[in-house]
Amino acid sequence: MEIARRLRLIWLVSSLSIQYSTNVQGRHHQYHKADDSSKNSPDYSSSFPVYSPVPSDPADDPPTVPSDPYPNDPRNKTDCIFDVTTYGAVGDGSTDDTAAFKEAWKAACAVESATVLAPADYAFMITSTIFYGPCQPGLVFQVDGELMPPHGPDSWPKKDSKRQWLVFYKLDYMSFTGQGTIEGNGHKWWELPCKPHRGPNGSTKSGPCDSPVMIRFFMCNNLVVTELTIHNSPQFHMKFEGCIGVQIEKLSISSPKLSPNTDGIHLSNTKDVAIYDSQISTGDDCISIGPGCSNIDIQGVTCGPGHGISIGSLGAHSCVSNISVQNTVIKETDNGLRIKTWQGGSGCVSGISFENIQMENVLNCIVIDQFYCSSKSCQNETSAVWVTDVSYRSIKGTYDVRRPPIHFACSDTVACTNIKLAEVELFPHEGELLEDPFCWNAYGIQETLTIPPIDCLREGDPESVSKASEFGCQE
Repeated sequence: MEIARRLRLIWLVSSLSIQYSTNVQGRHHQYHKADDSSKNSPDYSSSFPVYSPVPSDPADDPPTVPSDPYPNDPRNKTDCIFDVTTYGAVGDGSTDDTAAFKEAWKAACAVESATVLAPADYAFMITSTIFYGPCQPGLVFQVDGELMPPHGPDSWPKKDSKRQWLVFYKLDYMSFTGQGTIEGNGHKWWELPCKPHRGPNGSTKSGPCDSPVMIRFFMCNNLVVTELTIHNSPQFHMKFEGCIGVQIEKLSISSPKLSPNTDGIHLSNTKDVAIYDSQISTGDDCISIGPGCSNIDIQGVTCGPGHGISIGSLGAHSCVSNISVQNTVIKETDNGLRIKTWQGGSGCVSGISFENIQMENVLNCIVIDQFYCSSKSCQNETSAVWVTDVSYRSIKGTYDVRRPPIHFACSDTVACTNIKLAEVELFPHEGELLEDPFCWNAYGIQETLTIPPIDCLREGDPESVSKASEFGCQE
């Protein structure tokens, strides 16, 4: 498997370098995942990128790996370091250092390969801030100390948006890195009596919570986010929207198991993403992939506790394709590998590959749910997002017996098709299986016998075979 992986990377490097030589001016460097057995990984193994059409078999044509926007480390160039303390940042954990960060950013933005430095041994508090681009290429935001927002909703400035904290907007060739910690101070936000939170004595108010996303990248390309420790977000920890070419590696993201709506990494309308060698434990999805995403490569992630790795939820006009999750551990989560779509939606989910996944005491290990509903008021609908070409290979480990480990609930009118299972071996963590695996209008094949046995998967194709173009998605 390692040999195949090396050959695949060599092919990616050579093919992309040819494409970039004609399409991209200036610096470029193909990123590939290094082979280093000393790095933390699961025990059993662990410029603009060019869009590739969805292959018929995702295992044969993996997602595009984004290029490294930052091949020459400017941190070695002391004349390009813009230390926020020289711009007046105090770093005592209570003084508002927002103005100093904005001034340092403004100065660094105009210099190629510059670094905005939040140095070690300081705790910087800044309010909701948008770091605007475009900037000169090679810009680095390096956090070696601690960076935090105000403590809770009562301390949040009234003039600031309560829906976001750190926003990076319209940036190319930028890195967000460091040996420090991004602390979200989310505890007081989680106690708000609004959905999906629970206030004192379980009380809630109508309407959603107005809580900030911790780190948001919007309309950015060729990004590197690496090595940071990110804790206790009021809502999503990291959100990427409308981005192309994102490398995420060696992150530690955590919040308590019961913290509401605290997804680790959320992708929406984002393409060509690599998420490697990261630890994620939250109160919601470790990684959630929303509509408009394609060419996503996830490897070496340890997920849990939380809600697992999810594609969705997806509704109207949702197209997701070419997603690969490999060499990953999922433990003590409410879900494992989940695809969830709303009734009445439209679009297509295709070219999905889950391979070499270790489960540890997971409730709902493998799920396709086309009847997803977050309330009790959803009605049956005839239209649906089409789910097709989904493979599960070498999915092994243990499950919580309160739910069957395999659940394929597909639309009455839009069947799930071309589901493939091979070497799926899931055993009870404790006790005995109470219910058999469940299928409804799901078509596919078992290349090997599964444990537990799944007898409900239909062979062949439904009477009416669809095409992605019929659902408004590219083939």
